Amino acid sequence: MFLAVRELRFAKARFGLMGAVIALIAVLVVLLSGLSTGLVNDGVSGLQRSPATSFAFADGVQHDSAFSRSVVDVSAVDSWKAQPGVADAAPFGNALINARSGSGVEIDLALFGVPTDSFLSPPVAEGARLGAANGIVVSRTAIEAGLRVGDTVTVDRIGTRLTVVGAMAEQHTFGHVDVAYLPLRVWQEIKAGVRPGEPVPGGTYDEITAVAVRAADGAEVDLAAGDRAAGTESLSRTESYGASPGYTAETSTLRLIEWFLYAISALVVGAFFTVWTIQRRAEIAVLRAMGAPTGYLLRDGLAQAFALLLLAVGAGVAVGTAAGSLVGSGIPFALSAPAIAVAALLLLVLGLAGAAVAIVRIAAVDPLTALGANR
Repeated sequence: MFLAVRELRFAKARFGLMGAVIALIAVLVVLLSGLSTGLVNDGVSGLQRSPATSFAFADGVQHDSAFSRSVVDVSAVDSWKAQPGVADAAPFGNALINARSGSGVEIDLALFGVPTDSFLSPPVAEGARLGAANGIVVSRTAIEAGLRVGDTVTVDRIGTRLTVVGAMAEQHTFGHVDVAYLPLRVWQEIKAGVRPGEPVPGGTYDEITAVAVRAADGAEVDLAAGDRAAGTESLSRTESYGASPGYTAETSTLRLIEWFLYAISALVVGAFFTVWTIQRRAEIAVLRAMGAPTGYLLRDGLAQAFALLLLAVGAGVAVGTAAGSLVGSGIPFALSAPAIAVAALLLLVLGLAGAAVAIVRIAAVDPLTALGANR
């Protein structure tokens, strides 16, 4: 490290400029990581916090729109309950609605219709659990948007009135819309467009969106066998995230941008150390002529690159985290320590890889030729 430290001190301006560029890349990566995590939370946190391990949709349904297009007969629930390794199964309904509260708050809601006595019925941090005929339990973010426990919410077009009886402790959203759990029969009536006081069409209570399946602890459910028995098509809970509106497009775009930033970081670091190695070719030749082994020079160069990357990435992560904490609640943004740690580690590793490719040029320096060129 002796040579590396002396060069860092001697060429402060060059290494400072390079460090600033890497730090800016780290800031961008942290902010993109926070935006990506925020979008995931805003898109599928309602599914992430569901106790279901998989969802059985209609056979042949498009996976990217399964929640909006699937229609399953409620009899499939009993078929799934009988499958080996299944602890429980329950009917599940999903629909997006526009609504207005009695206090004038306009809000979009993702209705999750569930049996009130099933494992899908959510715990609450405020108010009461599901049970009332037209009661709903809403996401914490809906409370932050202006709803209150006790408010009456009217569904647009059909006029069904729902009462907010409880609120969950955390964010539960689906497709960037706040989730509201309600009794399955009420959901089925809303889905069928039944207005209050009108007769309910035959077959309304036979249709659901999917069967929510919960595997027994330590058990692995054979989803293919269950689908054959029930005539459904299953997706694991993680796979079902792709059926949330916009989820795949948003996450793929941000992930692509992040990987471009990682590649740019490696190229920038590699280009810098390539130029730096060429500029000090004579000094390296002198060291080699004095007996310094190539391995020592390579290790010294990598240590120099590591020190620069560590300081720059650390500074960039600190600035990015501070900037992220200032992002307003109107933007889906959430800082995640594991995601930031992975991003910082990737910047270090890929930056070192770029530096290593450049520093290998040291081994090609011929001490006699280089020294002779300076006579």
